[in-house]
Amino acid sequence: MAATTMKASFPLLMLMGISFLASVCVSSRSDPQNPFIFKSNKFQTLFENENGHIRLLQKFDQRSKIFENLQNYRLLEYKSKPHTIFLPQHTDADYILVVLSGKAILTVLKPDDRNSFNLEREDTIKLPAGTIAYLVNRDDNEELRVLDLAIPVNRPGQLQSFLLSGNQNQQSYLSGFSKNILEASFNTDYEEIEKVLLEEHEKETQHRRSLKDKRQQSQEENVIVKLSRGQIEELSKNAKSTSKKSVSSESEPFNLRSRAPIYSNEFGKFFEITPEKNPQLQDLDIFVNSVEIKEGSILLPHYNSRAIVIVTVNEGKGDFELVGQRNENQQEQRKEVDEEEEQGEEEINKQVQNYKAKLSSGDVFVIPAGHPVAVKASSNLDLLGFGINAENNQRNFLAGDEDNVISQIQRPVKELAFPGSAQEVDRILENQKQSHFTDAQPQQRERGSRETRDRLSSV
Repeated sequence: MAATTMKASFPLLMLMGISFLASVCVSSRSDPQNPFIFKSNKFQTLFENENGHIRLLQKFDQRSKIFENLQNYRLLEYKSKPHTIFLPQHTDADYILVVLSGKAILTVLKPDDRNSFNLEREDTIKLPAGTIAYLVNRDDNEELRVLDLAIPVNRPGQLQSFLLSGNQNQQSYLSGFSKNILEASFNTDYEEIEKVLLEEHEKETQHRRSLKDKRQQSQEENVIVKLSRGQIEELSKNAKSTSKKSVSSESEPFNLRSRAPIYSNEFGKFFEITPEKNPQLQDLDIFVNSVEIKEGSILLPHYNSRAIVIVTVNEGKGDFELVGQRNENQQEQRKEVDEEEEQGEEEINKQVQNYKAKLSSGDVFVIPAGHPVAVKASSNLDLLGFGINAENNQRNFLAGDEDNVISQIQRPVKELAFPGSAQEVDRILENQKQSHFTDAQPQQRERGSRETRDRLSSV
């Protein structure tokens, strides 16, 4: 009987807000036992020098078994100072590149052509695996921050970069060819090839290695380099700006805010580009969204039917709460357990768990399909999300005036599903006049207003 009561009570508790779950009927876990949050220190620095860095987030499936379907998705962050360039390279992975802040020039090379684009905040583009590209911070003052979702094509979860210009950790891939192949390919003596394409980098590598102990720097020196103003002006010629009106190009950048938000009110805005709207996202089956939540507001409880959403905190601070099952934080079960223990663990896993975490800039959190989630902003909060398995995904809200899936339940079923009457359930549903976003503390504010009115009237 008790189990039946908990099962019936859970949806009603969802109506009142996820935060009540921890104190009423479920246990609560926050950092560091929360498998759904990846703090900014979980990024590993791949390259770093005085001009910027490239960082790679740890593998998602290292945290929990629930992320097994994310083993072939990796998240990279690029940051560079003004007037710098990420030198040409290609990678064995498809990329979805999004500018978080700053102004850039992205040049994409093709066998018989090249295209340069002026990129700004929330400009987005797909770079197919093997594409040679280079990225310039063209701004005079602001740092450039770029986020990439990478989908490797050779080995799941492992990506390899191939550099045209060598450095102390990795030679130019041209130097991997034999003398005969290089001479035949370029129709030039090897000595000239070595001098023009290889020798300088080899000398620089030897010099840097001799200074390694003094400088205590083992990262890349020749991946992010300075540019002069004249070089930036040269690279800016013929660079095209992103269209703010269209998102349907098959190869050109699009901006996440080029269309009206799908949800919007005074408490927040939700922009989203889906594969149906943009052909670049179709073969990857990914949507990209940008969400801004005003200080003191929340994104109402909801879940995605099919999509697994990887969310990065671009700016601001807040809190998120996610409802799952207990022990989803375990990386893997013990290999040898008897049947009785396995059955016991299955029972435990059916218990509802509240996972919550503080959010700050640079943090990443993952929302598995079917898991209810809510996000509260303690300052203006800006989020960027990549949704895996985008096709036919349905976002179901559990509270709010519009798009509230629970309000669609017929009255006889409400009588059976909830401990309260259908009329009581409807009254709770109808109390919320906002949709998608709302004030995070309406009851407290109302009580405060009443107390202020009472004090004034008594005076």
